[in-house]
Amino acid sequence: MMGESMAEGEAVKEAKPAEKSLENELEELRKALKEEHNRAEDYLNKLRYLQADFENFQKRVNREMLDLVRYGNERLIVKLLNIIDDLERAIKSSKETGSKESLIEGIEMILKELKEILKKEGLEEIESIGKNFDPNLHEAVAHVQTEDYSTNTIIEEIRKGYLLNGRLIRPSMVKVALGLSKKGENHG
Repeated sequence: MMGESMAEGEAVKEAKPAEKSLENELEELRKALKEEHNRAEDYLNKLRYLQADFENFQKRVNREMLDLVRYGNERLIVKLLNIIDDLERAIKSSKETGSKESLIEGIEMILKELKEILKKEGLEEIESIGKNFDPNLHEAVAHVQTEDYSTNTIIEEIRKGYLLNGRLIRPSMVKVALGLSKKGENHG
């Protein structure tokens, strides 16, 4: 019996260090878990701040875009206000003097100024008369039979067409020649 209790005592002694080792390991695991939990919380908080910053950025960009749409033409409009002033002065002057010639001269000067302003903004007139018809730039409103021009040549411009920074914003409305043969028959 005595041998048995000694063996039990040794087993208990051996179990205690194993228990302490397990407890230490468990404590270390708890510490590591807590550290990982804290790190995850930190990342989550950073993510929340980044998300809030991004949402604020989106709101600011949307506000700026709305302002651009609302006030994007302000610079051009300010320039055009000068044209309105000039037109009003020309009308007033013409009424005071009764001179149609001075009114026409004033309007021609104002038109020239307006075209210069629009040209600086990227507006370009499409040259049409004498050019070949191009469906990408021109809209044919009539075809005219003639011996004076070759087929598909633009002979008259009804309404000017315009490009804005190289992009078509309004096609030219034109009359296009249909050439005649010597016998008066269409060709082309």
